[in-house]
Amino acid sequence: MTDEEGTVHRLWRCEDAAAIDGVRDALAGAELLIADGHHRYETARVYAEEIGGEGAHRYVLACLVALEDPGLSVFPTHRLVGGLDGDRRAALAAAIERDFEATPVAREEPAPPPGEGPLELVYLDTERALRLRLRDQAIAERALADMPEPYRRLDTGVLEALLLKGALGLTDEDISHLHGFGYARDAAHAREAVDSGRFDAAFLLRPTPVALVREIAAAGVNMPPKSTFFFPKLLTGLLFNPLA
Repeated sequence: MTDEEGTVHRLWRCEDAAAIDGVRDALAGAELLIADGHHRYETARVYAEEIGGEGAHRYVLACLVALEDPGLSVFPTHRLVGGLDGDRRAALAAAIERDFEATPVAREEPAPPPGEGPLELVYLDTERALRLRLRDQAIAERALADMPEPYRRLDTGVLEALLLKGALGLTDEDISHLHGFGYARDAAHAREAVDSGRFDAAFLLRPTPVALVREIAAAGVNMPPKSTFFFPKLLTGLLFNPLA
């Protein structure tokens, strides 16, 4: 089937015992990275422990993709904030002036292209748009001193520490329950959310490099929610694991 984004999905059953054994043997010593959906894995693990014993509940459906696959893309998910009163706007402006080099750009400016190095993003509200570049990576190092080194190079982590939590005072609960906070899948939707008044400002981000995803996972920490948007996506519901 072809979905609304033009991705073709093909599904087939493999009942060849030799082929299944070959896959099992090939993966026996492999390290698998949960690059998306760790919360689903954690829920499945807790459920398995609650049931106890052996059975279908000890297995979870997964899609395995080579990180080196040229067809694998990672897109950013942009951040939206609301409820910005005068004090919070002043705190945000002060943090931007202190930590970032700010260059005015057109409000139609797209999100920054893929890249590495210190955090770079586009900030926009109803009045202006600014391209922001972190003045020095040492700022991120200090703000995230308790996190592993790869995490301190993660745009979503640095943005969260310096501006979302640091300047605007958002909490983990605010972010997880979308209190005065939201997401946009692309720059156009982010601008519409601000222009319509649903949110006061948007932060347009670069995509997270696949290599950095691997490094952060190896360091044993989770990234902030929606740090990656892997594409193409499998359609939900192609397979079910009957547990009854």
